[in-house]
This record gives sequence, structure tokens and C-alpha cells, in this order.
Amino acid sequence: MELRHLRYFVAVAEEGSLTVAAEKRLNTAQPSLSRQIRDLEYEVGVPLLRRSVRGVELTEAGKVFLDHARLALMQAEAATEGARRAAQPSKQVFAIGFTTGQEVEWLPRATGLLRNELANIEIRVSSDHSAALLEELAHRRLDVAFVRSETMPDIEFKVVAQEPLVAVLPSDHRLAQRKTFDPKNLVGETYIGISKVPRVLRAVIAGYLQRRGIEIVPAFEIDNYAMAISLVSSNRGVAILPASAKNFLPWSVVSLPLEGEPPTIDVTVGYHRANASPILRTFLSRLDGLNAA
Repeated sequence: MELRHLRYFVAVAEEGSLTVAAEKRLNTAQPSLSRQIRDLEYEVGVPLLRRSVRGVELTEAGKVFLDHARLALMQAEAATEGARRAAQPSKQVFAIGFTTGQEVEWLPRATGLLRNELANIEIRVSSDHSAALLEELAHRRLDVAFVRSETMPDIEFKVVAQEPLVAVLPSDHRLAQRKTFDPKNLVGETYIGISKVPRVLRAVIAGYLQRRGIEIVPAFEIDNYAMAISLVSSNRGVAILPASAKNFLPWSVVSLPLEGEPPTIDVTVGYHRANASPILRTFLSRLDGLNAA
């Protein structure tokens, strides 16, 4: 099994189509891609995909394999980046963490605040759920993190934005063409809920549903965008997620604004009060310009 097999499989799983994955993601011919997927399934020993009227769908084995394939690709990229860094002269490091999904929006802005210093420092970027990033801040393994704020000793937070929540559902769902999503329509749907790991997001969504008088038991509980989107696509479910999840949606999944005044969740920059890094001081002194960077 080679890394290219994993890349091909992830592309097909995310696009929901061999043809779309071949043409738009992989720049290869569809018959060649089909052979690669068959070779992968032969090596794994079980079917990972099945054809349907909507394209291709993950089997139960495929859903499990997808998470591991994504992790393997991330680890391979991290190993490559680590080797490259080791071969470079040592620079002062500034480590930034992002709640998964936030890096698309906020990484360019964060680095923009340090554009004058970039030649002389090394910026290290990581993404994870908010609770894990807060632990990294507490142990001083990160200088700053874009997280959901919680009460933690020695961690300071500055709110930089309020992110609205949106409904995420299959693109061919009966409600997908509406301009907004009425949360009452969650009743009767396969609801993809939030696990206890992203506890702030879970609490915000729970409070919103309670205020709207909606009682619903999740069919699944997830702790990351990729898993939520995969379940929405493969199980024809509906999820409520921060708007930044839109950056990861394949063609088979759409997002809709929630009807009325949508709930929001704070995007904050967290840092350890005892961190004396001069780069951190510079970054914080320019924080007011983050939305204009």
C-alpha cells in the first residue's frame, strides 16, 4: 500500500464520485483511478466503496478506513515537514494553534501581523479541537491558539470574532434549496451531534436548541468537522456546525444559514500569561489589526 492509494481513496470519498475526483482533484483518468481503488480494496481485503445512484458511497469498512487514511496522510506530511525543518538553520519559533477549520480563515491574518518578522522566525502551525489546544497552551507548547474560551488558570483570552452557526446537509436533501434552515426540521432527521470533547461548541448548540424548544437525540456524536461532514454525506444526516466548516464541504454537502438570528460562538486568541516571548508581545500588540490583516 502506497501513500498515493490513500490520497486517491480520500479524494474519492470526499467528492463522492470517481469521475469528479479524477478530473478535479487528482488530474488523472477515471479508469486509472478505478484500478487504483480496486488495488487498494484488494490489499485491504474488504470493499471500501459501493456505487449508488448518487455516485459512490463509503461502506462501513470504508468509513473506518477513511479516518485512518486521513491520519496517515497527515503524519506523512508532518514527517516531511519535520525533516525539512531539521535541515534548516535554527530560527526563533512561534507556535500557533487553530481549532480545526479556523486555520483557513485566520492563518493568513495571523501571519500578516508578523509579516515584518517572517524572515527571521519560524512559524509552526497545528490544528486540533479546542480542549487539546488549551492543554498545549497550558504546557507552553503553543504561543497562541485560536480557540473557544474556557476558564483556565494562567490562560488569557481575547475575543477576535463571533462566528455564526449553520446547518450542514446533503446537497440533494429536500430542504437544501431553501434560503435558510428552520431548526425545527431537525426533528425526524438523522441528527449529527457534537461530542463532549468540543465542550464549548456542544454547550452553545445545546443552549440554542433548548431555547427553540427542540428536543432531539443525536444519531451520532462527533468531535471534528471531517467526521461530521462524512456522516452528513454517507448517512444523509444534518448537523449544526460553525460557519468555518463551509471551507471543507465537498460538492455533495451544502450549508444553510439558520432561520432567524443564528447562534454564534466566540473566536478567541488564547495565550499563557507567563509567556515572555518577544514575538508573542509583538503579535498581541498588533491584535487590533487582525481583522484587517
